[in-house]
Amino acid sequence: MYKQIPKEIRDEVLTKARTGGRVLELAEQYGISTKTIYGWLAQDSGEEVISVLKYNKLKRENQELKRLLGEITLEMSLGKKN
Repeated sequence: MYKQIPKEIRDEVLTKARTGGRVLELAEQYGISTKTIYGWLAQDSGEEVISVLKYNKLKRENQELKRLLGEITLEMSLGKKN
């Protein structure tokens, strides 16, 4: 469910995030998702910020590629021995 967050709270969270506050801790403290805070930061900076969700997806894809590469390497080495 969508909840309206007051501008004062948003500004406070963004100020703390920009001055070294950890997004995860701020999210827990204010009851706001990390995705929302990262979205605010990206929106205000005008720069592209990789969200935690996007980072985690890329990390999982990288792990899957490494696993596949390992399987292929093993199959190739076993094929050479036969």
